[in-house]
Amino acid sequence: MLTLIGILLFVFLLMMSVAIHEFGHLLTAKAFGMKATEYFIGFGTKIWSFRRGETEYGLKAIPAGGYVKIVGMSDLETVSEADAPRAFYRFSAPRRLIVLSAGSVSHMLIGFVLFVIVLCGFGTSALSTSLDNVAACIPAAGSTAPCGPADPPSPARAAGLQAGDRILDVDGKPVHKWEDATRAIRAHGPGPLPITVQRGEQTLTLTPELVSRTRPDLDHPQRNVQVGVLGVEPQEHKVHAGPIAGAHRSITLIGETLKASVSALWHIPQKIPNLISSLDGGQRDKQGLVGVVGAARISGETFSTHHATFSDRISSVLLNIAGLNIFIGLFNALPLLPLDGGHMAVVGYESSRRRLYRRIGRADPGRVDMTKLLPMAYGFLILVIGLTVLLVAADLVNPVTIS
Repeated sequence: MLTLIGILLFVFLLMMSVAIHEFGHLLTAKAFGMKATEYFIGFGTKIWSFRRGETEYGLKAIPAGGYVKIVGMSDLETVSEADAPRAFYRFSAPRRLIVLSAGSVSHMLIGFVLFVIVLCGFGTSALSTSLDNVAACIPAAGSTAPCGPADPPSPARAAGLQAGDRILDVDGKPVHKWEDATRAIRAHGPGPLPITVQRGEQTLTLTPELVSRTRPDLDHPQRNVQVGVLGVEPQEHKVHAGPIAGAHRSITLIGETLKASVSALWHIPQKIPNLISSLDGGQRDKQGLVGVVGAARISGETFSTHHATFSDRISSVLLNIAGLNIFIGLFNALPLLPLDGGHMAVVGYESSRRRLYRRIGRADPGRVDMTKLLPMAYGFLILVIGLTVLLVAADLVNPVTIS
């Protein structure tokens, strides 16, 4: 039941994102005086609508996006004489670019707002300097077997460290956050290491004998290194950012998500063979491509995680939606028709060409003949539809799971 709730919440928030995207186009178009006759969420058969002023608002049967119909936005459209002064193409290039970019900007704003809500309202989990668990032993290199009676105790247990101890310093250097302790322990390697802890009213200095194990490098996870190991786990606690810190961190998260999105887009061709092989029972790459169906499934699984609190479940879905909005905003801004970015590229080209012709004393060459660009637009659309179908098939036949 919780899985279904998570999926429905994801779908609802995604459709709300679509609605806000289209509302961005509608709001800016109306602000500039363009005539917008339709605002619909979904495609296909109309299931509900109402009219306010010159615009009809409503829902359609296929929840696969939405649209705003602005008079004069398509070259294939016949514009009446009465509507011609308010047709999209009659407005200046900067205003048309604002209307076209409003969708992608809306996605970025949604991502920003959701990040702020999570960081400030729900809070994020952080590792404290207090110990949650002291390992019974340290498994031998490459072993996954549980601790047995013959295994020596972990360095932490042998030295007398206990759950609840708060680490104050490591080798005489103050510890302000868990990462400080982790890096100091790992860098020390095997051998005795003085660690000062707070235990109730007592301050104790213990000297565990660290052991050496192979672990992923903290700064370069793809590389393994030999590090010192103590055998402890930290406690987690919630950190709620203030409005200014939350906004600053949200901007940073948007930058990180954009960087990851660019990398994901660049590596799409490399990921397709794995999707195809997964349809025939091959192992699905957990770091590979995931479609909307897969993202909804992951959100559902996350929402049904039993050890997570209700606020953690909600914040996890919100973070998924925030990241997806950033990706959609970037994808929609690509200079390829029929995406908004493609239309922006055409407007930018027309404007640059017009200024160039004016400088050399030639007449305005007019608008770009969009019919010449249709084959390219159809080709890109076919690729997108093909990839979407492949993703849906892979997400249904061999889905990525969080388990």
